[in-house]
Amino acid sequence: MLDLPSASDTMPATTCPPPPDRSRLDGGAARWLLATRPAFLTLTFGGVLLGIAGSGGDALWQRWPQAVLALLLALLCHAAVNVINDVADHDNGSDAANVARQFPFTGGSRVIQNALLSRRDMVRLAQGLFALVIAGGLLLVWLSGPWLLAIGVIGVVLGWGYSAPPLRLNSRGLGEACVLLYINQFPDRDADALAGKRHWVVRLAPQRARYGYLLLVALALLSLLAAIAVGLLPLRAALLLPLWALPTRAAVTLWHNAAQPARLRPALIETIAAANLYPLALVVILSC
Repeated sequence: MLDLPSASDTMPATTCPPPPDRSRLDGGAARWLLATRPAFLTLTFGGVLLGIAGSGGDALWQRWPQAVLALLLALLCHAAVNVINDVADHDNGSDAANVARQFPFTGGSRVIQNALLSRRDMVRLAQGLFALVIAGGLLLVWLSGPWLLAIGVIGVVLGWGYSAPPLRLNSRGLGEACVLLYINQFPDRDADALAGKRHWVVRLAPQRARYGYLLLVALALLSLLAAIAVGLLPLRAALLLPLWALPTRAAVTLWHNAAQPARLRPALIETIAAANLYPLALVVILSC
């Protein structure tokens, strides 16, 4: 079905914007902020906001301070994961070897490689962020109940262990179950292979790995339809269906260009757009 001609078949290789350098970042604070990759924190923002909306208006009214704290902690944890991921990919050589990256979507923040911050600075930043998450998490547990402790511990362990030793989950083929960045791994495939990061896009040839993205898109669609069918979501949630045009277009682009990283930029943008729009649109639907 996806072997139909695509505009991406004749699409010229795109040039990704250059990573940041010292000449464009005079202020020290800007470098520290850039290291957290703040543009991608919106993914977590939408997901947590959806969880808050799903709890219902009465619960939110009674526990809005806890909701705000949970949202802040989730963003801090995501930022910490981004930073420790850069440290791990600096240590294993993946980011340094990555000449096919599609910045800023793949290949890390580049702050270490461009000497904006040192490795030691990044470790200190990650430790500081995780310390804030742990301290705030304990406060949230005290306010909301001990059942949150297990969720918080699992989240921090998986976030740290996604790329950092000793777990290195993404190098063991377990990362996709923790952080679904599947399509982003295609431009980084060769560098990740050299660094020993044996995620599934490395383990499979590009022409086979592309099926994984189709599977994820299909499962997401089926989960929406199933939730509507069994009454977990209202029928008006079907208004989300047009959003599947974005990952569908991304799937077509990936299908034709899985082995050509320079041609995958549109697919990366469409995937990120869908991941941002879906939870926000569902928040609006649940709030109506």
